Amino acid sequence: VQLQASGGGLVQPGGSLRLSCAASGFTLDHYVIGWFRQAPGKEREGVSCVSGGDGRTYYVDSVKGRFTIGRDNAKNTVYLQMNSLKYEDTAVYYCAASLNRYGTSWYCSVGMDYWGKGTQVTVSS
Repeated sequence: VQLQASGGGLVQPGGSLRLSCAASGFTLDHYVIGWFRQAPGKEREGVSCVSGGDGRTYYVDSVKGRFTIGRDNAKNTVYLQMNSLKYEDTAVYYCAASLNRYGTSWYCSVGMDYWGKGTQVTVSS
């Protein structure tokens, strides 16, 4: 199982970024795939997750209405569209996956089995 995250960068407050997570070694159908983030001095938190099978999604409250997670099973890729970015969204974002046994929100709250390398998102003026 490999997960390759991309799309991070520097953006001004109010701007947008789109993160991509390319998965290999497995197909999305039976997995939950999600994005976690960790800012300096803070604990890691689950930002958004999606079930590769039925498409159920989970969002942490702080990003609801601003971030949208999507998947393309044909490309084995999960996306995170981030709009209206705020300073507090600055963090290293990680893509992660787990075989779906307990549901999308469980994994986004607890964590995943497989992790990719992070991509830095910096929101700054």
